[in-house]
Amino acid sequence: MALLITDKCTNCDMCEPECPNGAISMGKEIYDIDPDLCTECKGHYEQPTCQSVCPINNCIITDPQHIETEAQLLEKFVIIQGL
Repeated sequence: MALLITDKCTNCDMCEPECPNGAISMGKEIYDIDPDLCTECKGHYEQPTCQSVCPINNCIITDPQHIETEAQLLEKFVIIQGL
């Protein structure tokens, strides 16, 4: 399950530097998460760091267009890391 930044985003810049996969970047108006790079921090941390540092409640949610199992997220982590 890749994550999605909603329109509640205030562009506070807290999430982007915290993403270990470089999945977060500035979009046209708010930050975007690349679903091909988002592993919900599986392989790095116990919880998604972007959600942990975001000051806006429910601003970063599960992307309903990119539902993945934990096994799929871990497989994506391995591919991204080149392991």
